[in-house]
Amino acid sequence: MELRAKRLQRKRIQLEQEVEHLTPKQSGGVWGDLLWFALQSWQVWAAAGLLVLLLGLYFFWRKRSNEAENSSEEDEEHVSDNDLKWLLDEHIQWPVQDLQRGCERTIDLMDNYTGFFGHVLANSFYPVLERAIGVGSAFEGWSPREQDVVYRVLIPMEPPRGHSFHLELDSAGQRQVRNFRVRVQLECTCRRKQQAGDMLCFLHHPKEELRRNQDPSLLDTLCTGSYLDVHKTARWFRQLVKAVWPALPQSHNWHLVLLPSTRSCQFKVMNREASVRIEMLFGVRRGDSDIFVSSQPGYAGTPSTLWTETYDVAEMKFFKHIARRAPPDSLHLKCLQLFSHLQLGTGFSTYTMKTIVMHLLNTIPVSRWRRRHFLRRLGDINVKLRCCLEEKCLNHFIIGNKRLPQEIRLPLDIASAEPPNLFHHLAWYPAAHSQAMSEYQDLQHRLASVLLNGC
Repeated sequence: MELRAKRLQRKRIQLEQEVEHLTPKQSGGVWGDLLWFALQSWQVWAAAGLLVLLLGLYFFWRKRSNEAENSSEEDEEHVSDNDLKWLLDEHIQWPVQDLQRGCERTIDLMDNYTGFFGHVLANSFYPVLERAIGVGSAFEGWSPREQDVVYRVLIPMEPPRGHSFHLELDSAGQRQVRNFRVRVQLECTCRRKQQAGDMLCFLHHPKEELRRNQDPSLLDTLCTGSYLDVHKTARWFRQLVKAVWPALPQSHNWHLVLLPSTRSCQFKVMNREASVRIEMLFGVRRGDSDIFVSSQPGYAGTPSTLWTETYDVAEMKFFKHIARRAPPDSLHLKCLQLFSHLQLGTGFSTYTMKTIVMHLLNTIPVSRWRRRHFLRRLGDINVKLRCCLEEKCLNHFIIGNKRLPQEIRLPLDIASAEPPNLFHHLAWYPAAHSQAMSEYQDLQHRLASVLLNGC
């Protein structure tokens, strides 16, 4: 702001000098004579002409001033090469992790795991595991934390032979979180005996024969009643990861450490040079869409048979869509990263900041997120957050969004739904709204401190 004020001051001085050059040099005598002549009745037309000249000069000066102000954005190009480069590269400390390298290592490991899973589970009646999909901030290209980046992957599950999955919406769930149950149903395989090989039909063969000659069905291993159990599935994943690890090529140079978790499989792989933390989520795809029901943590006390609807894959594909169209010096991810880092410790969630930036990326052309627009886009994020807090409304980005790229596939009920309000609690609880506004002021102070003093 100080640099901008100095530039405008220099422009103003320059314009005043230009105006002085356009007026007569002996201003005192000339203006006195002109005024005396203007008072003479027989020189009214001359005075009128003088007035037109003065007005013309005034409006000329105003036009040049406006042009100077309007050209401030172009001037930012020159500032960005110096001051913005210093601000971005030296003044602000960004996370030092090589996210791209970490994502590549994670996907390589997951591909090796998936290949061995296929061999181990080929003739079993456990879920069929598909190729892992990288989701979350790291695979979107940013991270809110300077340390402890989590590389999150989602592993789609298909029903094994003789089984089918049926998703049932839990109507008792919270309005802002949709939960499903995955009902496992046995299917008749009598007519598909040749395709199923030596498989016995779970429905029509005697139970004693099934127990003696065939592995148990999925209902007897990972289900509670007729529904797939998240906790049992997570324990099964942990056992698989530990058992298969010695066969992987990464085991020669990395050390595996399993981490405690109940609804996912979390672990670290470490060597002398690096440590990569990975979280494996598992889920069932809704039809042929990019929406899944997954094992990600829900609200406290979520029953083990409830699977939360997740939009992680759709959001990841949106960021990939933006990345393909962004100019090389686009800073949309740095804007998101900075705000997400600043909100740590406040009542705002990382997902709130991500949602705001996604909405802005969907309305502001990606060409307007370049280095020279950095401060303007930070201002846009700040203003958007303030407006959402004042209106107590922040719409979900995926649900009901009619402007998503065509490559993102949504179920019909998601595409046509009314987007839920992520700030609905602010409208119901005045104390929560007052607290949020106070935390917004704190966030503004943090942002000002970073831009002025660095971080």
